[in-house]
Amino acid sequence: MLKILIVDDSLIIRKKITTIVEKLGHEVVGQAKTGEEAIDIYEGVKPDLVTMDITMPDMDGITAVKHIIEMDKNAKIIMVTSHGQEDMVIDSIKAGAVGYMLKPITDEKLAEVIGEVFLEYACDEHEDDLELSDDDL
Repeated sequence: MLKILIVDDSLIIRKKITTIVEKLGHEVVGQAKTGEEAIDIYEGVKPDLVTMDITMPDMDGITAVKHIIEMDKNAKIIMVTSHGQEDMVIDSIKAGAVGYMLKPITDEKLAEVIGEVFLEYACDEHEDDLELSDDDL
């Protein structure tokens, strides 16, 4: 089970990601609505993973990534972005983020990106194909 910090200025998005994280069997250890809050909370909870919105008031996600990576070079941060923010995604990867996920966020997208960062949580897409049905017997 991973400890995850969710950072997004939208309460609706934070709630949606929280629901998905818990459904996937992980724990939400904190939520932040700004980059500055994310930095403060990160220091206190030391999560295994951060989902970070790129565009936020106060301090954007890219700047927050830089600060978190300065504190913890092993931090695992996944950027959450909308279409049309490709340049910002590249900047955030250069700043130290380990991946990104496009909105709208779904169970499948979050599970896939977690599996890319933490191989022990990778889903086998063809796992269902291995099951035998009654017709196969």
